[in-house]
Order: sequence, then structure tokens, then C-alpha cells
Amino acid sequence: MPPKPPFTLNLRSYGLAADEHRHDHAQLVLPLAGRLLLDIGGRERLLGQGQAAFVDTGMRHTQVSHERNQALVLDLDAHHVPLPLLERLAAQPYQAVAPAAWRLIDYMGLVLQGGPATTGRLQHWVPLLLDQLGQQAPRAVSRLGPLLARVQAEPGAPWTAERMAQEVHLSVSRLHALFRSELGSTPAAWLQQLRLERVREGLVGSNRPIAELALAAGYADQNALTRAMRRSTGSTPAAIRRAARDAA
Repeated sequence: MPPKPPFTLNLRSYGLAADEHRHDHAQLVLPLAGRLLLDIGGRERLLGQGQAAFVDTGMRHTQVSHERNQALVLDLDAHHVPLPLLERLAAQPYQAVAPAAWRLIDYMGLVLQGGPATTGRLQHWVPLLLDQLGQQAPRAVSRLGPLLARVQAEPGAPWTAERMAQEVHLSVSRLHALFRSELGSTPAAWLQQLRLERVREGLVGSNRPIAELALAAGYADQNALTRAMRRSTGSTPAAIRRAARDAA
């Protein structure tokens, strides 16, 4: 029998079932969409995008959600986690993710939408992710978590900085400061990126008309989406869909 690989990486979604369980490996849970309610050893937290949860080997835990969700889940041998990072994560299992680490997590999630990652990719991604998490200073989960999850659930809603600030009972200036410190972005830029990512998912993973994807993501029409995507990526929705179909 071949040896068990030191880590596996999967996209998972969770429902209302809350069966408590343990496993003989460590686990990182990295929400990509929606919110998850986790209980790790009696410590409960509602987690959303830009946050991470660590489940140590043998630790009892549950994961449930009352909404559409998706998470990147890394199962790994704790011996492959640098000791200082392992001790920090075990002591503080819920943490905010720094912008550099989040960009890698987001990219990994997009790639996995097309199928399982190869062993070569995992051997490159996982040490890089652990290195990014190890370099960032410990930070508690910020007040942005619930807001990010709310916007992710309805990216096409008429979000403005003022509405986002009201959602978390902050001033607009404080909201901007939190976005800069936690995500290295502004509310408008983060929202634009989220909407474009949702459109890209639809272009690659569905046959929905581009105009329909544009409206669902919050754009006035297909032309507005095309302009935004060309500014951000240098490409167009039609070109991205053609490239995905050619690759398939």
C-alpha cells in the first residue's frame, strides 16, 4: 500500500448536520464563500471569507452552515507544520488571514473549481501557504468577517461604502481603515474583485448567458461588465469563456 500523502486539499460545503468528530490529522478550514459556524474544542466562531480556522490533531469539532457556502479545506500531517506556527494556531485557532495569504487561497480555490490539484501543485502550494501564514503577525478575527460573508452571499446587491459601514455599525472612515489593514484594499476595490471572480466562475463553470451573469453580479449590463473586466484583467468575458472551453 502506498504511503498516505502528507496533505490533501479539497473544496467542501457544509450543511445543517453538526455531528461532532475528530480525526488523526490537522486541518485548516478557509472559507471562500458564505459563512460557517465552527466549534473547535468548545470555542465557537462564525467564520467568513478572509478568515481561517485550525483544527489540531484529535481535537473535537463541528462545522455547520445555514447558507450556501464553500471552503478550502487542507488536511495535513501536523508534523509538516512549522512548530512556531503550529503552537500559535493551536493556541488561537481562529485568525484573520493577511492579504498575501488570502490571494494565494483565493487562487487555489479558483483552480480547484476545475478539478483536483495535482501532487506537484500541492507540493508547491501547501508549503507556500504555511509560510505565508507563519510570517503574518497573530491577529484576532476582525469585525469585517460578518460583513464580507454578507456581501459574498449577495454580491449583486447595491452595495456602497455607506451601506457596508451601516451593516457593521462603523463610520465610513473606520470601514476604509479596516479594509486597508485586513485586506490591503478598499471596499469598492474588494467588491469589484469579488464580482469579477463570481462572473469568472460562471463563465468557466456554466452556460449562463454573459448578460445574465453581469446582472447577477451587480453590473448594469454586459457592456459594463466587459469594461470592468478589461480594466482588471486585460481580457473580456467572451474571451475568458472561449479559453476555458478550449482548455476543456
